[in-house]
Amino acid sequence: MIYRITHTTHYDYADGVGQSYHEARLLPRTCPGQAVLNSRLEVTPMESDARLREDFFGNRVSYFTIPTPHQALTVTAVSEVQRTREPGLLDFGQSAGWESVRAALQTELRPEATLAARQYALDSPLIQASPALAAYADASFAPGRPLIDAVHDLMQRIHRDFTFDPEFTTLATPLATVLEHKRGVCQDFAQLAIGCIRSHGLAARYVSGYIETLPPPGRPKLVGADASHAWFSVFVPGTGWMDFDPTNNQVPQDQHITVAWGRDYSDVAPLKGVIFGGQQHELRVSVEMERLGE
Repeated sequence: MIYRITHTTHYDYADGVGQSYHEARLLPRTCPGQAVLNSRLEVTPMESDARLREDFFGNRVSYFTIPTPHQALTVTAVSEVQRTREPGLLDFGQSAGWESVRAALQTELRPEATLAARQYALDSPLIQASPALAAYADASFAPGRPLIDAVHDLMQRIHRDFTFDPEFTTLATPLATVLEHKRGVCQDFAQLAIGCIRSHGLAARYVSGYIETLPPPGRPKLVGADASHAWFSVFVPGTGWMDFDPTNNQVPQDQHITVAWGRDYSDVAPLKGVIFGGQQHELRVSVEMERLGE
């Protein structure tokens, strides 16, 4: 399926901004099952010193400056992406036991993919392994259980045990609070799962992107009904990375569009920067994900 994704971020500032510097991770990346046909970033007011590069994780990063005074800023990313369904492990029992995967991550220097995955088993700025996270995951990680079966069970338990509540957390809410109150949003659930997996010595990474939302049968799709989304991916030796979406209790297929991945949200924040002035601001974000055809 080919999708067009339009992601618009708009800031209204209480006071004028003299100038600003920005970094955006809003353009999807090419990865297994996903090809970027075209993409562009539109900025108002007109930007200068615009550059595009890949970061350490291979994500596409846009840098730009607004050198003139402004009262508002609009950043729109427009991308056309072809998504194909990746063959997965239909029988979750086919994967190796999770303890053997943990041992491979700790000791093996080959193949290169296993060595590269080690960084995702370590603590990161927003996710630290803990006894509490390990204890929550223990019910899924029984001795000898196949890795993918264990992670799939963990995903299902998070979906069942936690309540989606966009008013409860912020970007600064620690995982301990999310675990205690069992509330949060997709970002929290992804990072919680990653913390549980890393607490068992395994490698997991944070994935940002989009998911297509479909209207009820017989009703038209509302403009702007889609949203940014987050899920996680676990490293499976010999197979690579496999995605899991605890918010929707599903293994992502051809309705998830990947923008970026990293150790946690701090590596893939969609838009950040430095402004001179502005004081308080009002933020509006909208996403439209449109099917263009096969």
